[in-house]
Amino acid sequence: MKEPYRDGEALKKDIVRKTKKWGAMLVGFAPIERWPQYLDTQLRFHPASIFPFTRTVIVAGVPVLIPMLDTTPSIVYSELYNTTNRLLDEIAYKLSVLLNRKGHRAVFFPRDAYGDISVLVRRPEVAFSHVFAAKYAGLGTVGYNHTLLTRQYGPRVRFVSVLTDAELPSDAMMEKSLCIQCGMCRKCCPMSAFTAAPNQPVAYMDKFKCARYHSKLREQYRYPCGVCIKVCPVGNDRKLYGSNTQKYLNEEKILKENPLAPEYADWTHLRSFGSK
Repeated sequence: MKEPYRDGEALKKDIVRKTKKWGAMLVGFAPIERWPQYLDTQLRFHPASIFPFTRTVIVAGVPVLIPMLDTTPSIVYSELYNTTNRLLDEIAYKLSVLLNRKGHRAVFFPRDAYGDISVLVRRPEVAFSHVFAAKYAGLGTVGYNHTLLTRQYGPRVRFVSVLTDAELPSDAMMEKSLCIQCGMCRKCCPMSAFTAAPNQPVAYMDKFKCARYHSKLREQYRYPCGVCIKVCPVGNDRKLYGSNTQKYLNEEKILKENPLAPEYADWTHLRSFGSK
């Protein structure tokens, strides 16, 4: 039985309250009209093409913790990644059921939605982009490294999306890009997967090269990589943990010369256990 609400604003406030209670730190609302308006993706990737009843996409995000991310590639970051994934899918499932109970059709698109990294090695794309959904929901802007940058956490956020027929008030999109074009992600990428795209603020990304590296890390039980979000200076979370710009830039060179370099002992210690 449908639970009554005076208006969409009241339902939206209830959704935000409950979603944050379940663990989300960011919540945004996007009308489906923004997909054809901005044309970042082909029509078949639009929410209404996937689930035709969709009128609103609700995006929830949880942060990635910098000190654990700094150890990548390691089992410590791998477990953090798995934890955020489990939490996101649980939040999205609960929200979908909540909306069903209130008389609205709702489903969620899982945070990753691919069976294994080997699938992405052959075809590095999935059926729906949480990055663009989060952009359209006003949570941030797309950065040089193809991730969604947020004011609170830079690119260190994982997202999930709920697609519903509830017509809810949308959130305003960010007009000014949060990316400062510092090039840290390009300089530090272990696979050199980013190259400048002429007259474009977002880099060309060799997704096949990126996927192959992730496949290697998965075999070693320390997937995923995460370097491009680790080194990004954008985000208020940097005020809490600081920035390791030079440490990031010099990491590959110094550890290649001396795997026991004392300035990296905190990271290399955690990389030495629990994975190959």
